[in-house]
Amino acid sequence: MTSRKRSGSGSTKRPKEKVVYIYELLCRGEDPSSESPEFWNEFFLLQPNFEALENEIGKLNSDQLQLVKPNLNTLFQRCIEMLDTDHPKRLCNSLQTLCSLFYGIFKKSNAEPTLNILNEIFGHEKMDEWLKLMMQYCNRILLGDVPENARFMCLKLLQVLVTGTDNVNQNALFEHLMMHSMFDAFVRLLSDPSFRTQHGHDIVILLTILVNYRKHEATNPYVVQLSILADELALNGYGQMISQSLIDFCRQYIQSLNNVQSSSWFSSLSNIVGNMFVSDEGCERVQQIKANNGLLLALYEAVHLNRNFITTLAHTQAESSAPPSPSNTLSLAQPVPDLTNAPIIDITQYPTNLLVAVFQYCSIVMQDNKNESSIANLKLCFLILTCISEDQYANSMMHDSNLTFKVMLHRAQMRHRKLNVDRVGKSQPLAATLLDLLVEFIVSHLMKKFPMELYLLCIGVIHRILCYQKRCRVRLNYPWKELWSALIGLLRFLVNQEQTLVKKCNIFHLSLQVVNIFNLFITYGDTFLATTNSYDELYYELNREEKVFTEIHAMVLRYTTMPECEYKDDVIKLLNALVNILAIVKHFQNKIKEWLAEQGLSTPTEEQILDVVRKNYDLTLKLQDSLDQYERYAETPLHTNFFKLMVRDVVNDTRKHIYGYVKEAVSVIPDQEVLLTTSMTSGSAGTTNAATPTTAVPEAKATPAT
Repeated sequence: MTSRKRSGSGSTKRPKEKVVYIYELLCRGEDPSSESPEFWNEFFLLQPNFEALENEIGKLNSDQLQLVKPNLNTLFQRCIEMLDTDHPKRLCNSLQTLCSLFYGIFKKSNAEPTLNILNEIFGHEKMDEWLKLMMQYCNRILLGDVPENARFMCLKLLQVLVTGTDNVNQNALFEHLMMHSMFDAFVRLLSDPSFRTQHGHDIVILLTILVNYRKHEATNPYVVQLSILADELALNGYGQMISQSLIDFCRQYIQSLNNVQSSSWFSSLSNIVGNMFVSDEGCERVQQIKANNGLLLALYEAVHLNRNFITTLAHTQAESSAPPSPSNTLSLAQPVPDLTNAPIIDITQYPTNLLVAVFQYCSIVMQDNKNESSIANLKLCFLILTCISEDQYANSMMHDSNLTFKVMLHRAQMRHRKLNVDRVGKSQPLAATLLDLLVEFIVSHLMKKFPMELYLLCIGVIHRILCYQKRCRVRLNYPWKELWSALIGLLRFLVNQEQTLVKKCNIFHLSLQVVNIFNLFITYGDTFLATTNSYDELYYELNREEKVFTEIHAMVLRYTTMPECEYKDDVIKLLNALVNILAIVKHFQNKIKEWLAEQGLSTPTEEQILDVVRKNYDLTLKLQDSLDQYERYAETPLHTNFFKLMVRDVVNDTRKHIYGYVKEAVSVIPDQEVLLTTSMTSGSAGTTNAATPTTAVPEAKATPAT
């Protein structure tokens, strides 16, 4: 017979905490406070057990919920009453208990959606009264003279409330949060450097989620207040939280490149990117990209809603930093092999700029074309750039020739081009850097799984920048030939892949947008091109690539005769848009042939062709309307579903982090609870002084049969 150790002697099982035992009593419908008037005061000296309370609530069925409803309601009310205490330990424990209570209730409610557990436990009328009181206390805690861990737990409690359901519009508590706004408290914390450092991230995430509650269905006070916020300190603090997160991501990426051996730098780069960006959602890099959704969404809401926020884009600084020096925004750090001059952003030593961080971040994220999370993240980046490119002040700032930056844009390794060793480039206005970024996207995403929506957004940003230059007669010193070559390459790809792509998307609409950009240069280029030589180069490129435009014209003509074509309107518009380009090509092709015949040459040089162009501008073009106009960006209805999914992801991600933070929260006040092992079991509960906070109850353990 195998001998077994007796359960009563030598057992090493950890005794049950007193607070866990009290949770069990409450969730069995018993009243542990009946024998001691000081029970609740002493209960809140016990360190809460987040996981235990959540588990006890999760075990309850519908009948048991009715039985324990008074106890849970009492616990809820006692927690709120304790928020008015001056005792730091009790204050923190009551906040943590509220976090655990709401987290457990939401988890139970999500698991059994047929049960309206919030109303079952609290009742609608009482819930409004107690939540109003809770919000008042939370305001007082956030702005009062309390321990920082109490402020921290208060913000975590608010995050628990706003992340209770995946769909924020289905969260019953949001109506109470709308009626009792915390916006002013958030602004004051963001305005204070010390509070912002400790709590800024939580506040920005909270604001972002709150802004997205029924934003298109009813008046949301957080939307209204964020849109009119003019506090420069708060807006700078808001932007600083975003820039720090993006800068950290960029730094980590560059450090990963630094790990590559110099001897195999070029051969290994594509492998690095491939390993960093894989379709597995569990990949660390993918998770890092997804983790930025919350702050990117916060940036989107700010640039979309608040005109005042635009002024902070070029002025966000690191804490305790000197005023920004635009030409030295990025610092040198450990050298990347073969890229000894490549700068790395270092916000601990140098001030930085939010736009610089966004541009560099986009250049990293756009290298991934395999993962849906990264594609969604990049779409959000393009929507942010769309809002920025529509703003007059942002454009004036980006085109300011006295405000120049060196920005490292990362470029993907591709077979048909050599990787540019000079990744940093020269110091230039941010508009030029933005155009570099957009050109890089155009040339690096011509693939079978064609990201049509991203290309439309990309071309839309380019169009908005050019419209600003034409309207304000800004002559940006930019190598336009790179843009023209990229756009022509895109048109060539669309023609070559027509049979495949036309079944999936409207390639005629995208082609029309690209052709109209060329028409904008042709018709209004004299108002924004820096030199007359740029016009010559434009006409040279159109003639050099005349085959592409001829093939597009032939393709369009074919579809005009197809009655079943679903894109007939865009086909007709594209046909009309090609008129001037085809006229230019025909005119100069004839002039070049005549000149070659006169000179007796067969292969002219580029300079000779340019000379022919300069001498033969005697052609008549058709004036096309509305080339410098675009439809203003609107979130609804086109992007409504996208943002619902994005907010859902942010809510889920925030909820996961809350669980870890609250579960492991440790009070800065010395723990007054000393667990003592006693011989008491759950069966002798009737003789227990439940008010004594220094007792632990060992779990009952049956003696195994021999």
